[in-house]
Amino acid sequence: MIKARITVTLKNGVLDPQGKAIEHALSGLGFDGVGQVRQGKVFDVELAGSDKAKAEADLKAMCEKLLANTVIENYSVQIA
Repeated sequence: MIKARITVTLKNGVLDPQGKAIEHALSGLGFDGVGQVRQGKVFDVELAGSDKAKAEADLKAMCEKLLANTVIENYSVQIA
C-alpha cells in the first residue's frame, strides 16, 4: 500500500476570495498581524501496490485530469 498527500493551491496572481474572507475573519477574531491568506485543498490517497514510480505517475495523472484545475492551480505530490 502506498500513501500519498496531494496539495493543491491557487497559482500566484489568481484572486482568492475565500482566502480573503478567512483573512478578514481572523482579523475580526482579534488575530492582528495576519498577512495574506491563501486557501487550498489536500487529498490523502492510498494506492494498492508498491511501485512508487507508477504511483507517482498515476497521482500526477489524477491531478491533471480531476483533482486540480491546472489553468489556475498548482499541485504537489508527496509519497510517504
